[in-house]
Amino acid sequence: MLEIKQIPATKSALRKFTQFQVDLYDGNPYYVPPLISDDVRTLSPDENPAFDFCEAAYFMAYRDGKPVGRIAGIINHQVNADAKKRNARFGFVDFIDDHEVSEALFKAVEDWARSRGMKRLIGPLGFTDLDHEGMLVEGFRELSTMATIYNYPYYPEHLERLGFRKESDWVEFIMDVPDAIPDKYARIADIVRKKYGLRNITFTSRKRIKDEYGRALFHLINEAYDGLYEYSRLSERQIDYYISLYLNLLNLDLVSLVVDGNDQLVGVGISMPSMSRALQKSKGKMMPFGWYHLLKGLKGKNDRVDLMLVAVKPEYQNKGVNALLFTDLIPKYIRLGYKWAESNPEMETNGKVQSQWDYFKNRQHRRRRSFEKNL
Repeated sequence: MLEIKQIPATKSALRKFTQFQVDLYDGNPYYVPPLISDDVRTLSPDENPAFDFCEAAYFMAYRDGKPVGRIAGIINHQVNADAKKRNARFGFVDFIDDHEVSEALFKAVEDWARSRGMKRLIGPLGFTDLDHEGMLVEGFRELSTMATIYNYPYYPEHLERLGFRKESDWVEFIMDVPDAIPDKYARIADIVRKKYGLRNITFTSRKRIKDEYGRALFHLINEAYDGLYEYSRLSERQIDYYISLYLNLLNLDLVSLVVDGNDQLVGVGISMPSMSRALQKSKGKMMPFGWYHLLKGLKGKNDRVDLMLVAVKPEYQNKGVNALLFTDLIPKYIRLGYKWAESNPEMETNGKVQSQWDYFKNRQHRRRRSFEKNL
């Protein structure tokens, strides 16, 4: 017998909600689990400041008392107000390969969304763009990353059967780290540096980068990403939250900032050593030994670097600022022994962003999709 239960947003219930995904993919060589504590924090109204303008409901499917699926329904009232839409989002969705289960889970979210006056369901999306988004539709045999969703190939088939259609796609690339900065890239960086009076700055203290550019960094993200698909502006409370949550984890060798003549931030590139293998070994838990694997992933030998975030001030976009970022970062990648770099998801229609990878040997290795359905 199949049963759908709406679960409370308590820490114990949210841990079980998150643990279901980790258990479902146990033994899958391509899946990278989240840190369970991070997902619980994201899903908790008491901790995530996105709940200042979002609401959510969480559902789990049980068959004969055993969990067989989960899904979150989310409404971002800020994005809806800006776009004059009545969209609900689905996210944090996982289920066994059983049509009865997926149909019941989505019915629960659809009914919940209708009860809130919503007219359309889209996803998978999180509360904001700093959450995981996009269902994998290509690249099922590629190792996932800490910043992206992995799902079984049957997921999109289930959604299409339930009447969902493609709304938007993201593509991802893996690049060879070159032995030296490409000559053309170096020339572009030199031209941009002289023409606009820009320069790279480096830090040896995380506290300094937080104090001097922490808030500016997230304000730049708001400017650079405004207008992108379903972008949710970060509030001041969210900015404070992310500064305290993430900036202490930065490897300063893997961060590049570009400023103008007035020391105003115009570009940022943040990368991290790949945490994929470390997270697999930790199974999503810090204790008892997960911390060891994660620390080893951050500090130990690694051949892959993840390009977590690249943002450029709108008035400087398409003017070669990315060349300044990567001519700064590439020598560091070489020194640290990285052989490959992975991009974050990029909108398939954003040819200008994707063209920056043409300077490097690359391949598009994953594609993910947002689906939509009228309610």
